[in-house]
Amino acid sequence: MSIEPGDLDEVRSGSGANEPAVAHVTAPGREHSLDQLQRLWTPWRQAYVTDPDASSHGCPFCRLPGRGVELDAESLIVHRASTAYVILNAYPYNPGHLMVVPFRHTDDFASLSATELHEVADLTQLAVRVLRRRSGAHAFNIGLNLGGIAGAGIADHVHQHVVPRWGGDTNFMPVIGQTRVLPELLAETYARIAPDFGTG
Repeated sequence: MSIEPGDLDEVRSGSGANEPAVAHVTAPGREHSLDQLQRLWTPWRQAYVTDPDASSHGCPFCRLPGRGVELDAESLIVHRASTAYVILNAYPYNPGHLMVVPFRHTDDFASLSATELHEVADLTQLAVRVLRRRSGAHAFNIGLNLGGIAGAGIADHVHQHVVPRWGGDTNFMPVIGQTRVLPELLAETYARIAPDFGTG
């Protein structure tokens, strides 16, 4: 059943220009349904969500480093090595959510050379050191989702996630409100951590 504009019970705007609007939606006849959730409007994600074929733009893990070193800050690439690089996740789970990506386009983890594997491991270790030093992370989730069925958002190019964690970073917002709150803009995260990748 579609929800018409008249079905909105109430819309509250945020108190500031940067705060999202929150709408309470109640469809007729659904007053006691399980879907009594608040909607957090995030219009900046619209281009990503509505792209009918992201592959039409080419693999982002190939395209972004291919733009050149001079655009690394804009591309969110914090560090380049010889066979792999480190990039901020544009849709992070937590501030500082990084990905370690081999330059070579492959969806097959088993096809990575020994050199690529070692460099991905070395860059992952470097990412942990930098995030621990610059953001005081208490713990980390590190791993790969190999294939779309396993949850990979970009299944065609192997990449390893490095997610910093803090005590209490999972609260009622993601668990009950199904909303992730990020206290820092990507540009701020980039400026805070990128210089440390050059120092190890």
